[in-house]
Amino acid sequence: MSDSAGARFERLVQVMHTLRAPGGCPWDREQTLQTLRPFVLEETCELLDAIDAGDLDGIREELGDVVFEAVFVAELCAEAGHFSIADSVAAVTDKLIRRHPHIFDASGQPHGDTGGIDARGVKAQWDDIKDEERQLAGKAKKTMLSGIPRALPALLRAETMARKVTTVGFDWPNALEALDKVEEEIRELREALATGNTRAPEIEEELGDLFFALANVARKLDLSPEAALRKANDKFQVRWEAMEAEARSENRPLA
Repeated sequence: MSDSAGARFERLVQVMHTLRAPGGCPWDREQTLQTLRPFVLEETCELLDAIDAGDLDGIREELGDVVFEAVFVAELCAEAGHFSIADSVAAVTDKLIRRHPHIFDASGQPHGDTGGIDARGVKAQWDDIKDEERQLAGKAKKTMLSGIPRALPALLRAETMARKVTTVGFDWPNALEALDKVEEEIRELREALATGNTRAPEIEEELGDLFFALANVARKLDLSPEAALRKANDKFQVRWEAMEAEARSENRPLA
């Protein structure tokens, strides 16, 4: 199995190298890290759609596309003399072994004794090892929130930040009290709108606060705000397209 995966992965790397080489594909040759960015995001989102739909064939295909984008990005970095995809694979493999001492010994071999650690203990151990690695590398210790990617979808980032700070007790007791904060933010947004200046920066700020408060309500209900909004989007699309279809069947303008 591993030999097959390795050979197939190597073939993908070689295909990518050919596409980027002189005489290769003109489109592939003109891409940069910045132009690839939206494709990386798009392929990731398509994989998430397939996972949400339980579409195993789709997951297989979209996962391949995500791997391809990773190889593409690494190819550009290799051409610039920075690192290869082999370096990336080696780095993540070494990291997994290093951060799972309950599974692997110092030589990287499974030792067959987890020591009875549970999932929460594994997470705490991972974070501790990660901090030690940063200190050894001479990097500043991360804050609780600095490791959360700014490029995450805004609702997902809000939820992730809110979950992080609950580990030190910064939280509402229940969803109803979190909902009180939503109502407070609505009042403040209404007050900002009452000024009559719809372009005032305060309006954007209060609207952002409202979204953040709603993300916290979802979190207190153990729901994903991102998933909830996706479902609402899907529901709107289904209903809208049903109206379009009805208007067409009656030969009436949609307006």
